Amino acid sequence: MPELHVVEVGPRDGLQNEATVLDPATRVAFVSRLVAAGHRRIETVSFVHPERVPQMAGAEEVMAAVPREGPDGRTVSHIGLVLNERGLERAVDAGVDEVNLVAVTTETFNQRNQGAGLDAVLDATARMVDRAGQAGVSSTVTVAAAFGCPFEGEVTTDQVLRVVEAVLPAGPDEIALADTIGVGVPADVHRLVGAVRDVTDVPVRVHLHNTRNTGYANAWAAVEAGVVAIDASAGGFGGCPFAPAATGNIATEDLVYLLGRSGLDVGLAVPDLVEPASWIAEALGADRTPALLGRAGTFPG
Repeated sequence: MPELHVVEVGPRDGLQNEATVLDPATRVAFVSRLVAAGHRRIETVSFVHPERVPQMAGAEEVMAAVPREGPDGRTVSHIGLVLNERGLERAVDAGVDEVNLVAVTTETFNQRNQGAGLDAVLDATARMVDRAGQAGVSSTVTVAAAFGCPFEGEVTTDQVLRVVEAVLPAGPDEIALADTIGVGVPADVHRLVGAVRDVTDVPVRVHLHNTRNTGYANAWAAVEAGVVAIDASAGGFGGCPFAPAATGNIATEDLVYLLGRSGLDVGLAVPDLVEPASWIAEALGADRTPALLGRAGTFPG
């Protein structure tokens, strides 16, 4: 099982819901700063139609210019978010190392997010997992709205497992459980991670939002439950444009402080992470980041 690590999602989920649209060159500069800060797994781009998410336009241009190695010579794995088979073609052609495929737990949210019903999305996702593997690209299947849906309300464990069990035969490399609207609590994390681990040995990752101030408690619950990766966004920026009030990814620097003070080394240092977070806040025209470590500082000082 891989060691616990952080997946930096700032260039994708961090930017996709911001009013300020950054050009590809600025996004490349952001990714370059994240690589310099020590990140080795980054969700760099999204292959969605630019009319739907203009913040993610120019994915191919970004991928052509981002660094592929860190200062220490270690390889950086760049992830592209993909919602359909045309997006997968673009991602493979652009040279991503991994794809993140999304299937939402509820019918209504699937229609809003991907313009198709749940059964159709599950069929397409399974096909894309298989096609990605044939192209030599790793795949994660993200079970979106796993903790609750903004349109249909509570989501059951069975609804989550329906998605997971539908895609497992295709052979995804990772399953991610996403609290897309930030409604989960630690008990939910233990319940869902445990349920997935009961049906598969595929590594489990979590994507958490701090919308209701439970994101960091949920991150620690995920560690206790045995996940291999936790998504976080530089500065705590982020949200979903298709889900009302889906604000607030957990911040990378705040998460790394929590993990470090708890004795877990994920290969990242808080002071190194504050710089790209402050830089992207300025690029977005924000007065300050949602994260707290950039203001409070680490401890001991």
